Amino acid sequence: MELCQDTGVRTRVLPTTEEIINKQGAINSLRDVQIEDLLGREPIHLDNRNINSLIKDKTVLVTGGGGSIGSELCRQIMKNHPKKLIIFDIYENNLYDIELELKANYSKDKIEAIVGSVRDKTRLNEIFELYKPELVFHAAAHKHVPLMEKSPLEAIKNNVFGTYNVANCCDKYDVKRFVLISTDKAVNPTNIMGATKRLCEMIIQAKDKASKTEFVAVRFGNVLGSNGSVVPLFKKQIAKGGPVTVTHKDITRFFMTIPEAVQLVLQAVTYAKGGEIFVLDMGEPVKIYDLAVNLIKLSGFQPNVDIPIKITGLRPGEKLYEEILMDDEGLKPTEHSKIYIAKPSKITMKDIEEKLDILRETISNEDIELDKIKENMKKVVPTYKERKNEEKVGEKIEQK
Repeated sequence: MELCQDTGVRTRVLPTTEEIINKQGAINSLRDVQIEDLLGREPIHLDNRNINSLIKDKTVLVTGGGGSIGSELCRQIMKNHPKKLIIFDIYENNLYDIELELKANYSKDKIEAIVGSVRDKTRLNEIFELYKPELVFHAAAHKHVPLMEKSPLEAIKNNVFGTYNVANCCDKYDVKRFVLISTDKAVNPTNIMGATKRLCEMIIQAKDKASKTEFVAVRFGNVLGSNGSVVPLFKKQIAKGGPVTVTHKDITRFFMTIPEAVQLVLQAVTYAKGGEIFVLDMGEPVKIYDLAVNLIKLSGFQPNVDIPIKITGLRPGEKLYEEILMDDEGLKPTEHSKIYIAKPSKITMKDIEEKLDILRETISNEDIELDKIKENMKKVVPTYKERKNEEKVGEKIEQK
């Protein structure tokens, strides 16, 4: 493989023997390199039987259903024959795309695409009152770390209070199960986005103790090919002749594909009893620099000869590495070797309401300064710590 790459020719992939036998015309279908080829491990496959019994003949609501994770959730939910799927999103273009795609493949009567914001309590109540969903997947969130450092109040309004609003509706309308899509950036967060997602986890763990609805969270790492992820960015940069930009030579991330992430969410939900945070074993972390090198080579170019790689420096709030659980959480295994459960939290809704009161006051103050917002976030999420010296730490590692 490396000898072939050193010739500078474009790499393409032949179909497998199985594909040639099962697919007409597959023998002629050479393909370009796909995102899964960069994963550095076998994709994880999960048990679909339990998933089908969870979703079949149920009314399911997906918030943020037009996004990269939300839309794949919708695809996989429809494969499992729900009674009805409600796709809820504020961004009409993505919502329209996934609605068209699903209605081309499934009964139009089973799919409802609805524009609305999780910040809007009245709109949420209308939807829950009308459709009475039994399962809710909450994927709506602001997720872009540097952008949320610049607009922290938007992250609080959308992530924290959006989650709180949806959770309250689930409780009010007797939803059987609520699933929060979380992130490894919620663990010991160094940025506003991660801190808001950690608070979302705390909200659902507290809510679970006070409600008949089962509230759970699923936490995973970076998703290859999702909106805002590095691979589509690298591909655009390679197509333009470079440079490919990496923030730090030693920066690492846990990676998974969009279908893996969504299968994990669905599989974990079949194990849920309420209050859990499910964590996926994503293998070894991948160096972003190595990912860039491999993608350049697989595109038929030589790294730092044909396509330069430029180190740009860590962005605001960015860590050199991510973690998948906090020191005090501990992990329990599940029936699936790749899925674990973090230890339950003792937080109550009384604690949560006190925290939310601090944030209500924060977002109501139009003149509040950034330092004060971060100070208030640290009161609310004790594990949130800014790492202003992360760049220097990285430099020391590189020198060693």
